[in-house]
Amino acid sequence: MIAYMAKKEKADPAEFAQSVLDQIIAKHDPEAAREQGKNPQAVAMGLKGGAKGGHARAKNLSAKKRKEIAKKAARKRWGYDE
Repeated sequence: MIAYMAKKEKADPAEFAQSVLDQIIAKHDPEAAREQGKNPQAVAMGLKGGAKGGHARAKNLSAKKRKEIAKKAARKRWGYDE
């Protein structure tokens, strides 16, 4: 599944594997993120809030509102704009 998420296909499988490993390490280790040029505080904040954001929002929405949002997203996705 990760292969499909890559923005640019790597010619060398070893390079691709290394890039995937770097992404995984950076996600869980702020020091590794700093070495890659990312702000460790921003990485930590993203991990803190990003993992629970969608669940918390869905919990606060009514079933009707969630259905409206899903329909709107599907129309946009498949080119049936309002």
